Amino acid sequence: MQATRFVLEQHEIPTHWYNVVADMPNPPLPPLGPDGKPVGPEQMLAIFPGPILEQEMSGERWIPIPDEVREIYRLWRPSPLMRAVRLEQALGTPAKIYYKNEGVSPAGSHKPNTAVPQAFYNRQVGIKRLTTETGAGQWGSSMAFAGQMFGLDVRVYMVKVSYQQKPFRRSMMQTWGAEVLASPTDRTQAGRGILAAHPDSQGSLGIAISEAVEEAAGRPDTNYCLGSVLNHVLLHQTIIGLEAKKQFEKAGDWPDVIFGPCGGGSSFGGIALPFLADKACGKTPNLRLVAVEPTSCPTLTKGAYAYDYGDASGYTPIMMMYTLGHDFMPPGIHAGGLRYHGDSPLISQLVHEGLMEAVAVPQVATFEAGVLFAKAEGIIPAPESCHAIRAAIDEALRCKESGEPKTILFNLTGHGHFDMASYDRYFSGGLEDYEYPAEAIQESLRHLPKVD
Repeated sequence: MQATRFVLEQHEIPTHWYNVVADMPNPPLPPLGPDGKPVGPEQMLAIFPGPILEQEMSGERWIPIPDEVREIYRLWRPSPLMRAVRLEQALGTPAKIYYKNEGVSPAGSHKPNTAVPQAFYNRQVGIKRLTTETGAGQWGSSMAFAGQMFGLDVRVYMVKVSYQQKPFRRSMMQTWGAEVLASPTDRTQAGRGILAAHPDSQGSLGIAISEAVEEAAGRPDTNYCLGSVLNHVLLHQTIIGLEAKKQFEKAGDWPDVIFGPCGGGSSFGGIALPFLADKACGKTPNLRLVAVEPTSCPTLTKGAYAYDYGDASGYTPIMMMYTLGHDFMPPGIHAGGLRYHGDSPLISQLVHEGLMEAVAVPQVATFEAGVLFAKAEGIIPAPESCHAIRAAIDEALRCKESGEPKTILFNLTGHGHFDMASYDRYFSGGLEDYEYPAEAIQESLRHLPKVD
């Protein structure tokens, strides 16, 4: 019988996270303050704990994973690497397709990989409350779970359109004890400002970040947690790719191309960055690492590589990244959690320097791919995951035409059990493709901060 599931034992959970900064050909550009000068750790201690800031700015290749974090990881890690043989057969492709199944976590996605250590480090320094934002709800539910593990109160600012579309994600967060608010709210200056200008605002991740950061900065007992974009988040997520490398060794195989959905960069970085180290040192020079984003929010494929704020109101430092402009307002169509105006500075730099690629896929085609995957493999994927599945299927079909027996890996970031309303819209023909207008992007980019 052909092996289709490659697993590790609990003692094989990695003991260290991988920090790609150590192997980048050029050092990352520093975040800047409003004055255009680099932001030091002391300026960020108002919302982040010291250990997290050390990781954010570290150049060390390997960062130890605390034993208490690894113990909680054992609830679902190591996650399985699967060979999608039935999908291969359905496509009639000579390619081999693998996926890392991150939907086995308690929250149903990859997000607890960083939520757990962030909660741990905050409790370690005596913080009692955490604020955060969430788009599709995967990050908010993961932070609610992690807060419960460490006895911390959690308040989640959830993008209003997702708050309305995903009531069961809200229920999930509340089950773990978190308070969930539809953003923009009237609780913060940032939220009130948005509502005054746009009373019917459906919200964005940038707005929700502004609200969460504002509250954390105003309370000494409260810190802020971010689910993507920043260096320490991608660091924690590398446990995905580190496990996958061990599992490919067991499978006696190795990927030729890796796809990951990309909104802020955490899931794509998590699976791709550990493999980038091998590419950088010449072991796998032809390996392709491809970030997949929606055409409705085409940050890496149509954005500008420039310094911009990480939030809508300018509370965060200015970061060098691909951006659509911090006041970009994503359309209300369902692109899952991939609604962010910017992207990880690390991923952005690696794409800019040609070490990674990016593609954008339309929405209807992603759901077509998700349904095909579900029929073949039995797992209903989250809409975010469907973006990577679409790209993987397209690659496999190209292999069918060329006869190339490539090995394809994608990150199945989560299951879609709480996203069935979106599948209902797809089945009823209610979903639409949307390409964000170039002129709207140019208008938003006019408001980038001026940096010398």
